[in-house]
Amino acid sequence: MRIGDAAAAAGTTPRALRLYEQRGLLPPPARTSSGQRVYDGTDVARVRVIRTLLGLGLTIEDLRGHAESFDLLAADPGRRCANNSGGPVVRHRLAVLDAEIARLTRLRAALAAAALRPGPG
Repeated sequence: MRIGDAAAAAGTTPRALRLYEQRGLLPPPARTSSGQRVYDGTDVARVRVIRTLLGLGLTIEDLRGHAESFDLLAADPGRRCANNSGGPVVRHRLAVLDAEIARLTRLRAALAAAALRPGPG
């Protein structure tokens, strides 16, 4: 299928597919004689895994270097990494999220305190 059809089937855009390819999350697809990208069901399943992981808060940079696991996850969505290779990435992302939550909590408290202070006159 062509890029537009593959993107629609995966719930994303052609631009996202090109970005995933550029960043090494997708292997370069087959091409027609006119140079258009051609995707198959395996590619669509891989993109769905990528989108799920991105939706969980991981970044494209977090996923780089783990592209070989996407097909395994597509075949068995409940699968866990046997060698725990995803562990450090997930732990790092959780630490980043925890730090951001703490920062936002402090910001909220400061705003709430400022809003409760009596104003001038």
